[in-house]
Amino acid sequence: MKRAQTNKVSLRASVLQRAKQSAFCGGLLLAAALAMTLIVLTSCAPVDLNAPLPTYDTGVDPNAWATIPAGSFIQGQAADPASIDNDYEIMVTDVTMSQYVDFLNTALADGTLKVDGEQIVGFYPGDEFHAVKHEIEITATDYIFVPLNDPASRFTFDGGTFVVKPGYENHPMTNISWFGAWGYCGYYGYSLPTELEWEKAARGSADDRPFPWGYEIARNNANFYSSRDPFEDMGSFGSRTSPVGFYNGQTYDGYVTLDSASPYGLYDMSGNVWQWTGDVYEGMHYRFMRGGSKDTYDMDLRIWVRNNATPTYYSPGVGFRCVRNP
Repeated sequence: MKRAQTNKVSLRASVLQRAKQSAFCGGLLLAAALAMTLIVLTSCAPVDLNAPLPTYDTGVDPNAWATIPAGSFIQGQAADPASIDNDYEIMVTDVTMSQYVDFLNTALADGTLKVDGEQIVGFYPGDEFHAVKHEIEITATDYIFVPLNDPASRFTFDGGTFVVKPGYENHPMTNISWFGAWGYCGYYGYSLPTELEWEKAARGSADDRPFPWGYEIARNNANFYSSRDPFEDMGSFGSRTSPVGFYNGQTYDGYVTLDSASPYGLYDMSGNVWQWTGDVYEGMHYRFMRGGSKDTYDMDLRIWVRNNATPTYYSPGVGFRCVRNP
């Protein structure tokens, strides 16, 4: 009888102990859940688009062009042989905010572009339509070049004049559709680079390097996600573009960059912004981009990585540069 009572007491104590342990564990789980919720809420906090912006003179001329010679080179991840028949020139940097805003003001004044609601539009002659599955027909009509109501755009418009937001004059033009990039290049007698032209300009012809500067990538080679440059703070304003040519070996307020030019002297061929290319492929309505951006990881900065979107797409992480005949 006493043994039975002892067993009942032991059992009761055991149950109470387990209940306490469960309550403790439940408290820990609840605390962990609350902590995770706070982390998520913090990470989802609004980005401060007007955070102070450091300004630096990179010394790289955005009006400069580099000559790319005709001939063979190695293309893609598989190092396939490729060749380009003619010499061409390509911009040393992406088109800057100042350059594009000058275009907007000039082309709006002469009637090439016009305001259509909350966007600037321009005429595009259309693509040949093949009625392939999932293909969207792109007819001859006006299409968006840039939006006017996007808070991430780095320019202002008062109804008559475009002005670059202070500090962004030498940053790459962003929030630009493929039509907007195509239209800029065409306005000056240039064109968007084909994927082959872009890749040869980025890689050179001597080897199969995965990055414009060589075989390895460090944080201070380019502007990519978590590169910790002066234009990135993931706890407040997030990741922003850097001035064109920023990664040229200079030191800016203690931030040491590596000279990351391509073999032909081009800057930002990896990182900062994705770059629209000019190919219009049969049966496809979307367009391809190269180079990775401030919002992608280092693996996406490899020369052969491709991205694509519809030609009306625009983003704070997408820009472009032009090519021309020498």
